[in-house]
Amino acid sequence: MGLGNPGIEYQLTPHNLGFLAVNRIAQQCGVEIRNRQCRALTGRAVIAGETVLLAKPETYMNLSGMSVRELVDEYQVDATKDLIVIYDELDLPLGAIRIRKQGSSAGHNGIKSILGALGSQSVMRIRLGIAPEHALGDGAKYVLSEFRKAQYPLIDEVLETASEAVITILTHGVDAAMNKYNRKVEPPGGDGTDGS
Repeated sequence: MGLGNPGIEYQLTPHNLGFLAVNRIAQQCGVEIRNRQCRALTGRAVIAGETVLLAKPETYMNLSGMSVRELVDEYQVDATKDLIVIYDELDLPLGAIRIRKQGSSAGHNGIKSILGALGSQSVMRIRLGIAPEHALGDGAKYVLSEFRKAQYPLIDEVLETASEAVITILTHGVDAAMNKYNRKVEPPGGDGTDGS
């Protein structure tokens, strides 16, 4: 499940990184995400031997929980084990990735909607950093503004990593994925030490 906003005007914005990640996974699997069900665009794929449903809610970010709840009910899945939500995270630098098994929304309206709709904070998530290199003023404006072309290589890299992380979760479990991907990202020009 990738989070984002429907519409061409939002396609290449930081807030749609979840959609872009699901698109990348679909592309790699040779499937299209075009079926409409439960207020989402969906497509079936086989990843690491598992049949999965790739989904992008069409409810707009802040109401993502409505679609997720309907999909969970439709497919009778255990949301604490069978759901992976991929979304943008302004608290992480662009290019960073963090995997969590549970936790609060940390102010992200899309995940807040999902946790509320499911009545649980035990939802696996892959958080993709979008914070720019330099300080920004208006976060709400930034997340809905198009990425700059200079950011494309880093975005491509993080989408590839997100796809690999999904495969790792499906083959080795979320703990293995957390151990592999939840590393500190060095700032540009860092010397590789973490000060400890």
